[in-house]
Amino acid sequence: MQEQGPGRRALRTPRAAGLAGVVFALLLAAAMVLVRLGLPEGADAGTAQGFTDPGRRGALRTALALVPFAGIFFLWFVGAVRTHVGAVEDKFLATVFLGSGLVFTATMFGAAAAADAVLVVTHPAGLPPLPAAWDFGRHFAYTLMTEYAMRMAAVFVSSMSVLGRRLGVLPRWLTTLGFLTALTLLFVSSNVPWAELVFPAWSLLLSGHILVAGRGAGPRPDEA
Repeated sequence: MQEQGPGRRALRTPRAAGLAGVVFALLLAAAMVLVRLGLPEGADAGTAQGFTDPGRRGALRTALALVPFAGIFFLWFVGAVRTHVGAVEDKFLATVFLGSGLVFTATMFGAAAAADAVLVVTHPAGLPPLPAAWDFGRHFAYTLMTEYAMRMAAVFVSSMSVLGRRLGVLPRWLTTLGFLTALTLLFVSSNVPWAELVFPAWSLLLSGHILVAGRGAGPRPDEA
């Protein structure tokens, strides 16, 4: 029984954490969409007039409430990927993979805090926020998300794709898609609205692959 316990945990961990990756992808995508709807990018200070709309404010509050949970599930997702990949001799790639994931989480939280500052900025009741405060909070939030968080996500995706290709734990189509996702996050996400959604889409596909691979592995002979 003592020999079977660790083996069972080794088989179940990728499946359970793979589900966490699915939840992370859905939460992150929902938060990104709600932020785009509640805090438009590229508009002038006059857009602040519409920020008194309860629907827009409610969308942004919902997005900010989802971000912490997305970060928690992302950490489980990183654990799922590391378990699926297994022992990695290349410590450089392993460090870049883990470090970029942690920096992405911290930067995503920073972007959420900046967006929250737009909500709590002091202004007379019933009036739009001051243009200076509106512009600062909106630009700061989008800069953190599209310029920094998405580029860290690109490093995360590319390092995972390299590891998956070298170790043969990911199919070729998924590694190719990972490289395309990384290029999009590096060079497109900061200029094209909604392009950052490719990251949760890639995470959803990778989590689905981990779940399918874990289901197909079956029990080990010594656990039958």
